[in-house]
Parts: sequence; C-alpha cells; structure tokens
Amino acid sequence: MLTSLLTNIEYWQYFLLNPVSLVITIFQIWMLVHALRNREWIWALFIFIGWGLSAILYYFMVYRASPAAMQGFELPGAGSRARIRELQAQIHHLDNAYHHFQLGDIYFRKGKLAEAEKCYHAALEREPKDIDARAHLGQCLVRLNRPAEARPFLESVMNEKPDHDYGHTMMALAEALTALGEADNALQYWQHITQNHSYPRAKVQLAELYITKNQPELARPELQAVISDDVHAPGFQRRRDRVWIGRARSLMGKLK
Repeated sequence: MLTSLLTNIEYWQYFLLNPVSLVITIFQIWMLVHALRNREWIWALFIFIGWGLSAILYYFMVYRASPAAMQGFELPGAGSRARIRELQAQIHHLDNAYHHFQLGDIYFRKGKLAEAEKCYHAALEREPKDIDARAHLGQCLVRLNRPAEARPFLESVMNEKPDHDYGHTMMALAEALTALGEADNALQYWQHITQNHSYPRAKVQLAELYITKNQPELARPELQAVISDDVHAPGFQRRRDRVWIGRARSLMGKLK
C-alpha cells in the first residue's frame, strides 16, 4: 500500500510539474466550473470524464458562443460569412438601406460593434426615418458605452412605438438612462417592461436599481422569479440568459 501511495505521489508530482499538463488541467477545471455554474450538466459530465478535448469543445461551442460584449443581450437575426459576402455584394450593386441594416445586424450579433455602427449609419443616410435602424443603432451605441449618443435614437423610437422589438428597445433606453445617472427615469421603464415581459435582463437590472435605493424587499421577488423561471426554461433560452441568471444568484446570495 505504501509503495502504491509513493508511486501515486511521484506521478502527481510529475504531472503538476509538466507545464502542458498543468495548463490543460487548469483550463479543464475552469470550463467545468463554468458549465456547472450555468447548469450545463451534460457538458459538465463530458468535461469531467474527458481530458482536454471536451473542455476545448465547450469553450468554442458554448463559452465563446456569444462575444463578451454581447453576453446577455440579443438582437433579431443571425449571420455567417457567406451571408456577409452576399450582403456586401448586394450593397455594391444596389446600395439600399435594407441591406446596410441587415449587415449591421449580423455584425452586431457577432460583437463587431464598430462595423455594425457604420452599417446602421449608412442605412439611415439612405432612409433617415427607418425605425429599426434607429433602434438598433441606439442599442449598438449603448453596447459601445456611448449612452448619451444612443439616447436620442432610442427615445425617438419610443415616441413612435413604445413596445418596439418586443421591449428590447425600451430595455436599451433604460440601460442608457442608468448609465447617464438618471436612475428614477430608468426605473419607470424597467417597471413597465417587467409588467409586460419576463426578460431576466430586465428583472435583474430592475432589482439592481432597487438595491441601490436600499429597497431589498422589492429586489428579492424579481431575482427569485429569474432563478425560478430558469429551472423550467428550454436549453437555448438558458444559454442566452446565463449572464443574467448568474447575476441574479449572486445578488440573492448577498441579500440573504
């Protein structure tokens, strides 16, 4: 038994002193913790029983599925390199607002916000009254940490269609107002959104405002609703909202 123990100690000493093995192990633990925190049980199992490959697949297929700047946010539309080339060709030949707008949405979803902003501006140069281009440009500017520039675009859309993009434009305006220090104005928008939609993004940020106002009794129900709904949500929705679910759990832990 002692011989076996010494052999195991020597093995682990060699293993930990091997730089490549150590890096892979640390990376695997990182991905395993991320999978467990985000309730990705199947992935967590494969990462646990595998070594290296499963963690790498998880990193590219789940962890990096959404760019860091865009985690927790969504915008209609998706894209691929082929679709980007197709739209670029159509813009070259037709140069209309719609194709610039679609290309902007693809860049937005990919987290290429500077390219998206250029496309939205190009769309508005050709069709200044386009409500979708104004709304998405405003959302893009919020993600670029330029809330003062985003505000007029988002407010103009709100004046025309308050529930534009099923409340996503209003959420962006509430985020812009929060960033500008107008918490009371933002609070009204968040309350309106959560009364009509169940978005974790809205409930968590509303709860955060309640906490800053020292109203934990109002924050708790919002956070609890997010955590409870996550249990019954489909996989694609849980992956999309995992940033907000994590924030909700963290805030609930601090309020207890």
